[in-house]
Amino acid sequence: MANRFFLILGFLCIVLIPGKGFAGVIANHDDWTVIEEREGEAKVCFAVSAPINAEGDYTQRGDIFLLVTHRPREKAIGVVSIQAGYTYKARTDASVRIRAKTFKLFTDGENAWARDTATDQALVAAMKASDKLVVTGTSSRGTQTTDTYSLSGFTKAYRATSKACGVKP
Repeated sequence: MANRFFLILGFLCIVLIPGKGFAGVIANHDDWTVIEEREGEAKVCFAVSAPINAEGDYTQRGDIFLLVTHRPREKAIGVVSIQAGYTYKARTDASVRIRAKTFKLFTDGENAWARDTATDQALVAAMKASDKLVVTGTSSRGTQTTDTYSLSGFTKAYRATSKACGVKP
């Protein structure tokens, strides 16, 4: 748990890019951390977690995170994204499995996102109803990875994220 906190703290330092604005931890709920950030006048809030298990035949990998973000000014609510810690193989999808349901996320560089709002909403609903989530992806070098995330505390973190950004959960 302590290592995961320091990973999240490291992520927070990454988002504190000079000129970008204020960011701060506003809550912790089990395996999830809620962060509020200001980009000028716009408020951005997100719930973030690091994997409880990361597997793959690699020797080095960057920071790995699962995020659910609200950008109310842009009317982007509950946007699910993955930071893989490596560059994804071009023209491949990342796969997210929650219980028996699988979602395909498009990849670009080190990140993966749902293709549309309906998929984001389905992912968030499935995350609220489960205890773990598994992401599989392939690096630009062809290495397959499997990252397992705990969803313990996700529902509370999502509510706190929504409250911080003034949106309906």
